[in-house]
Amino acid sequence: MWESVVVEVIPAGERLELVPLEVGHAEEMVGVLGDPALHRFIGGAPEGLEGLRARYVRWAAGAPEPGTSWCNWVVRERDGGRLVGTVQATVAGGVAEVAWVVGTAWQGRGYASEAARALVGWLRPR
Repeated sequence: MWESVVVEVIPAGERLELVPLEVGHAEEMVGVLGDPALHRFIGGAPEGLEGLRARYVRWAAGAPEPGTSWCNWVVRERDGGRLVGTVQATVAGGVAEVAWVVGTAWQGRGYASEAARALVGWLRPR
């Protein structure tokens, strides 16, 4: 059952790992997600630190719908430990919707593909 699944660190190839998202990640992620060019593609506008923290608090609280789980990770480069984006899964009724965002400075390197493949691989047996 998804409510009891522990979101864990997921190796994502040689370069990346997925780390369970925590409210404390907002400080670094505000810079990763702060490029207005990124938001021209994904919509909205860059959030400030307090807005991003508030969003991460909501995510940590879990989905309001019974039977739905929100699973969230930051994407971290293994070399240097820098955060480069997020991946998420919304799971309900045995179906997962997967989403990802990679900061503009790290796009074009295959990071989104690598992270999404790792997440889907982690989800399948669950």
